[in-house]
Amino acid sequence: MKYDSHLYQILSPNPALVASQLEPHSFAKHYTSGSTRYHSGKIIFAEIELRFRHPFFNIDDGLAALVPHRDGRPKATRFISSYRVLEHIDLSTIQRLYLTSAEGFAITLEPAPYEKEHQAGYLRIFVEITPLKMLVLSRCNFPEFGHQITDPNFSKSAPKQFYTQVELNIDDFLKDFEERPTMQSPIGGLHPGKLRDAILEMRTRPEKLGKGLSLASMFDNISYRTIRHGFMFASQNETKYFPIPSDEEIKEMNPRFWRTM
Repeated sequence: MKYDSHLYQILSPNPALVASQLEPHSFAKHYTSGSTRYHSGKIIFAEIELRFRHPFFNIDDGLAALVPHRDGRPKATRFISSYRVLEHIDLSTIQRLYLTSAEGFAITLEPAPYEKEHQAGYLRIFVEITPLKMLVLSRCNFPEFGHQITDPNFSKSAPKQFYTQVELNIDDFLKDFEERPTMQSPIGGLHPGKLRDAILEMRTRPEKLGKGLSLASMFDNISYRTIRHGFMFASQNETKYFPIPSDEEIKEMNPRFWRTM
């Protein structure tokens, strides 16, 4: 039986460029339950144009190795690279983004122009997903953060970065924490006291652009429901934005994903 070939860029939990004969939703299910590389959390991956080539990757050999199993099953994965992957991907060749729940249900995100307007002066929480993986409190807006984190003159930068923003009303959080110091953190794995201290420090030091909240991004502890705007690929020269649909749109797209997101 003949199967179509696909190039997938895994973004979380591990960076990799993978060739596969599985369709995207079957690939999502395979990675969560059908492989010895079983993963118990969320998975995000992108489909890359099949014509994409870069001298850093041996893509042709990877695609040539996509031979169905003797029993006719498609070849699920052929790893091409797991090192410095995003750095060598042309953002223009990223076609679609797939968000997968821990149960293996997935939705498809399409790229779109980023046209939102932002007010200055707000503090925002960004989740770096790959290659950097920190949780950051920043004065930057959504696209500005990508420009900063890919600035070669910035000591904590990468040539390209994939990230998102967490929805959090900081004033409401500070008020709630003042009234209930034992409250559950709005970000799983991050102590609310640490978050409160970081916010107050940033507010008293206007010259400071950002502050790390955690050496790990805590992405697996963050519900898709708390994602603001969507997901962004960024370099110094370009961005590629994938908006996340509304709650109702997600429910219509895939009710099983919606229930587990």
